[in-house]
Amino acid sequence: MAEPVTVFAAASLKTALDDVAGNYDGKVILSYAGSSMLARQVQQGAPADVVFLANTDWMDVLESDGLIATDTRVDLLGNRLVLAGPVGAAPVEIGPQLDLAAMLGDGRLAMALVEAVPAGIYGKAALDSLGLWGAVEHSVAQVDNVRAALALVSLGQVPLGVVYATDALADSHVDALGVFPDSSHPPIRYPVAAVAGREQAATAFLDFLTGPDARTIFASHGFAVLGD
Repeated sequence: MAEPVTVFAAASLKTALDDVAGNYDGKVILSYAGSSMLARQVQQGAPADVVFLANTDWMDVLESDGLIATDTRVDLLGNRLVLAGPVGAAPVEIGPQLDLAAMLGDGRLAMALVEAVPAGIYGKAALDSLGLWGAVEHSVAQVDNVRAALALVSLGQVPLGVVYATDALADSHVDALGVFPDSSHPPIRYPVAAVAGREQAATAFLDFLTGPDARTIFASHGFAVLGD
Protein backbone atom coordinates (compact mmCIF):
# COMPACT_ATOMS: atom_id res chain seq x y z
CA MET A 1 0.00 0.00 0.00
CA ALA A 2 1.22 3.50 -0.89
CA GLU A 3 2.14 5.92 1.88
CA PRO A 4 -0.52 8.44 3.03
CA VAL A 5 -0.91 11.53 0.86
CA THR A 6 -2.42 14.91 1.76
CA VAL A 7 -4.27 16.63 -1.08
CA PHE A 8 -5.42 20.26 -1.11
CA ALA A 9 -8.25 20.37 -3.67
CA ALA A 10 -10.72 22.88 -5.08
CA ALA A 11 -14.16 22.59 -3.50
CA SER A 12 -15.81 21.77 -6.83
CA LEU A 13 -13.81 18.54 -6.99
CA LYS A 14 -15.26 17.11 -3.77
CA THR A 15 -17.81 14.59 -5.01
CA ALA A 16 -15.61 13.21 -7.78
CA LEU A 17 -12.34 13.28 -5.85
CA ASP A 18 -13.93 11.56 -2.85
CA ASP A 19 -14.88 8.81 -5.29
CA VAL A 20 -11.39 8.67 -6.79
CA ALA A 21 -9.75 8.53 -3.36
CA GLY A 22 -12.06 5.72 -2.33
CA ASN A 23 -10.69 3.64 -5.20
CA TYR A 24 -7.04 4.35 -4.41
CA ASP A 25 -4.92 1.72 -2.66
CA GLY A 26 -3.70 4.00 0.07
CA LYS A 27 -4.79 6.63 2.57
CA VAL A 28 -5.73 10.00 1.09
CA ILE A 29 -6.30 13.02 3.35
CA LEU A 30 -8.44 15.49 1.45
CA SER A 31 -8.75 19.18 2.32
CA TYR A 32 -11.25 21.19 0.25
CA ALA A 33 -11.57 24.96 -0.10
CA GLY A 34 -11.55 27.70 -2.72
CA SER A 35 -8.41 27.63 -4.88
CA SER A 36 -7.26 31.03 -3.66
CA MET A 37 -7.40 29.90 -0.03
CA LEU A 38 -5.56 26.68 -0.82
CA ALA A 39 -2.83 28.50 -2.73
CA ARG A 40 -2.30 30.88 0.17
CA GLN A 41 -2.11 27.96 2.59
CA VAL A 42 0.61 26.37 0.45
CA GLN A 43 2.43 29.71 0.38
CA GLN A 44 2.31 29.73 4.17
CA GLY A 45 3.84 26.26 4.37
CA ALA A 46 0.76 24.14 5.05
CA PRO A 47 1.62 20.42 4.90
CA ALA A 48 0.21 19.41 1.52
CA ASP A 49 1.71 16.81 -0.80
CA VAL A 50 -0.53 17.50 -3.81
CA VAL A 51 -2.42 20.61 -4.85
CA PHE A 52 -5.36 20.35 -7.27
CA LEU A 53 -6.86 23.73 -8.22
CA ALA A 54 -9.75 24.99 -10.34
CA ASN A 55 -7.82 27.43 -12.47
CA THR A 56 -4.36 27.80 -13.92
CA ASP A 57 -3.71 31.31 -12.59
CA TRP A 58 -3.34 30.22 -8.97
CA MET A 59 -1.14 27.30 -9.98
CA ASP A 60 0.98 29.76 -11.98
CA VAL A 61 1.42 31.79 -8.79
CA LEU A 62 2.60 28.72 -6.88
CA GLU A 63 4.91 27.77 -9.72
CA SER A 64 6.43 31.25 -9.89
CA ASP A 65 6.99 31.04 -6.12
CA GLY A 66 8.85 27.75 -6.59
CA LEU A 67 6.28 25.92 -4.48
CA ILE A 68 5.33 23.12 -6.88
CA ALA A 69 7.38 20.50 -8.71
CA THR A 70 6.88 21.85 -12.22
CA ASP A 71 7.59 18.56 -13.98
CA THR A 72 4.58 17.00 -12.19
CA ARG A 73 2.09 19.69 -13.24
CA VAL A 74 -0.77 18.49 -15.45
CA ASP A 75 -3.94 20.24 -16.64
CA LEU A 76 -6.19 17.27 -15.95
CA LEU A 77 -9.83 18.34 -16.13
CA GLY A 78 -12.20 20.79 -17.74
CA ASN A 79 -15.66 22.00 -16.75
CA ARG A 80 -18.54 24.23 -17.85
CA LEU A 81 -20.32 27.07 -16.09
CA VAL A 82 -24.07 26.92 -15.51
CA LEU A 83 -26.93 28.88 -14.02
CA ALA A 84 -28.31 26.69 -11.24
CA GLY A 85 -31.83 26.76 -9.85
CA PRO A 86 -34.25 24.49 -8.02
CA VAL A 87 -35.20 21.15 -9.52
CA GLY A 88 -38.02 21.55 -12.01
CA ALA A 89 -37.39 25.23 -12.80
CA ALA A 90 -37.79 26.16 -16.45
CA PRO A 91 -34.63 25.99 -18.56
CA VAL A 92 -33.29 29.18 -20.12
CA GLU A 93 -30.97 30.12 -22.94
CA ILE A 94 -28.08 32.13 -21.53
CA GLY A 95 -27.14 35.08 -23.67
CA PRO A 96 -27.29 38.89 -23.77
CA GLN A 97 -31.09 38.73 -24.00
CA LEU A 98 -31.53 36.93 -20.66
CA ASP A 99 -33.34 39.09 -18.08
CA LEU A 100 -31.47 37.66 -15.11
CA ALA A 101 -32.51 40.50 -12.82
CA ALA A 102 -36.18 39.69 -13.45
CA MET A 103 -35.53 36.01 -12.75
CA LEU A 104 -34.00 36.94 -9.40
CA GLY A 105 -36.76 39.32 -8.39
CA ASP A 106 -36.01 40.25 -4.78
CA GLY A 107 -33.72 37.25 -4.41
CA ARG A 108 -29.96 36.95 -4.58
CA LEU A 109 -27.57 35.30 -7.04
CA ALA A 110 -25.16 32.94 -5.25
CA MET A 111 -21.57 33.04 -6.49
CA ALA A 112 -18.14 32.19 -5.19
CA LEU A 113 -15.97 35.23 -4.41
CA VAL A 114 -15.80 37.04 -7.74
CA GLU A 115 -12.34 38.55 -7.25
CA ALA A 116 -10.57 35.53 -5.76
CA VAL A 117 -12.20 32.13 -6.31
CA PRO A 118 -12.10 30.60 -9.82
CA ALA A 119 -15.83 29.86 -10.12
CA GLY A 120 -16.60 33.43 -9.12
CA ILE A 121 -13.96 34.85 -11.45
CA TYR A 122 -15.29 32.80 -14.37
CA GLY A 123 -18.86 33.69 -13.45
CA LYS A 124 -18.26 37.42 -13.30
CA ALA A 125 -16.33 37.28 -16.59
CA ALA A 126 -19.22 35.44 -18.24
CA LEU A 127 -21.89 37.79 -16.93
CA ASP A 128 -19.79 40.81 -17.86
CA SER A 129 -19.11 39.59 -21.39
CA LEU A 130 -22.83 38.98 -21.94
CA GLY A 131 -23.74 42.43 -20.61
CA LEU A 132 -25.59 41.00 -17.61
CA TRP A 133 -23.28 41.91 -14.74
CA GLY A 134 -24.39 45.51 -14.25
CA ALA A 135 -28.01 44.50 -13.69
CA VAL A 136 -27.24 41.91 -11.01
CA GLU A 137 -23.97 42.88 -9.32
CA HIS A 138 -25.75 44.40 -6.32
CA SER A 139 -27.84 41.24 -5.93
CA VAL A 140 -24.89 38.83 -5.74
CA ALA A 141 -24.42 36.81 -2.55
CA GLN A 142 -20.67 36.05 -2.50
CA VAL A 143 -19.44 33.03 -0.55
CA ASP A 144 -16.09 31.38 0.09
CA ASN A 145 -16.28 28.65 -2.56
CA VAL A 146 -18.51 27.24 -5.27
CA ARG A 147 -19.93 24.44 -3.12
CA ALA A 148 -21.12 27.05 -0.63
CA ALA A 149 -22.86 28.84 -3.52
CA LEU A 150 -24.43 25.53 -4.57
CA ALA A 151 -25.64 24.94 -1.00
CA LEU A 152 -27.48 28.28 -0.95
CA VAL A 153 -29.43 27.22 -4.05
CA SER A 154 -29.95 23.67 -2.79
CA LEU A 155 -31.37 24.88 0.52
CA GLY A 156 -33.67 27.40 -1.17
CA GLN A 157 -31.95 30.37 0.43
CA VAL A 158 -31.45 31.97 -3.00
CA PRO A 159 -33.32 31.33 -6.26
CA LEU A 160 -30.28 31.08 -8.53
CA GLY A 161 -26.53 30.54 -8.49
CA VAL A 162 -23.58 30.41 -10.86
CA VAL A 163 -21.74 27.13 -10.39
CA TYR A 164 -19.96 24.48 -12.39
CA ALA A 165 -21.94 21.91 -14.37
CA THR A 166 -20.47 19.18 -12.18
CA ASP A 167 -21.74 20.90 -9.02
CA ALA A 168 -25.32 21.01 -10.31
CA LEU A 169 -25.02 17.35 -11.32
CA ALA A 170 -23.85 16.42 -7.81
CA ASP A 171 -26.88 17.87 -5.98
CA SER A 172 -30.29 16.26 -6.39
CA HIS A 173 -32.06 19.45 -5.29
CA VAL A 174 -30.53 21.55 -8.07
CA ASP A 175 -30.89 21.68 -11.84
CA ALA A 176 -28.67 23.38 -14.40
CA LEU A 177 -31.14 25.78 -16.02
CA GLY A 178 -28.72 26.87 -18.74
CA VAL A 179 -25.09 26.67 -19.76
CA PHE A 180 -22.96 29.77 -20.21
CA PRO A 181 -21.33 29.93 -23.65
CA ASP A 182 -17.71 28.77 -23.50
CA SER A 183 -16.77 31.95 -25.34
CA SER A 184 -18.08 34.10 -22.48
CA HIS A 185 -15.29 33.19 -20.03
CA PRO A 186 -11.72 31.85 -20.00
CA PRO A 187 -11.36 28.09 -20.41
CA ILE A 188 -12.02 26.23 -17.15
CA ARG A 189 -9.01 24.06 -16.41
CA TYR A 190 -8.02 22.08 -13.30
CA PRO A 191 -4.23 21.76 -12.89
CA VAL A 192 -2.70 19.32 -10.42
CA ALA A 193 0.88 19.10 -9.18
CA ALA A 194 3.08 17.83 -6.38
CA VAL A 195 4.15 20.39 -3.83
CA ALA A 196 7.89 21.08 -4.10
CA GLY A 197 9.86 18.74 -1.88
CA ARG A 198 6.92 16.37 -1.51
CA GLU A 199 7.34 14.49 -4.78
CA GLN A 200 8.10 11.16 -3.10
CA ALA A 201 4.86 11.23 -1.11
CA ALA A 202 2.86 12.49 -4.08
CA THR A 203 4.09 10.28 -6.93
CA ALA A 204 1.93 7.19 -6.45
CA PHE A 205 -1.27 9.19 -6.01
CA LEU A 206 -0.51 11.45 -8.98
CA ASP A 207 0.09 8.36 -11.12
CA PHE A 208 -3.31 7.01 -10.09
CA LEU A 209 -5.01 10.40 -10.47
CA THR A 210 -3.85 10.78 -14.06
CA GLY A 211 -4.42 7.11 -14.95
CA PRO A 212 -7.36 5.43 -16.68
CA ASP A 213 -9.37 4.42 -13.60
CA ALA A 214 -9.45 7.92 -12.14
CA ARG A 215 -10.16 9.44 -15.54
CA THR A 216 -13.21 7.19 -15.90
CA ILE A 217 -14.46 8.28 -12.47
CA PHE A 218 -14.00 11.97 -13.26
CA ALA A 219 -15.86 11.57 -16.55
CA SER A 220 -18.74 9.82 -14.76
CA HIS A 221 -19.09 12.92 -12.56
CA GLY A 222 -19.39 15.19 -15.59
CA PHE A 223 -15.85 16.52 -15.92
CA ALA A 224 -14.13 16.81 -19.26
CA VAL A 225 -10.94 14.77 -18.98
CA LEU A 226 -8.22 16.60 -20.88
CA GLY A 227 -5.78 14.75 -23.06
CA ASP A 228 -8.15 11.85 -23.77
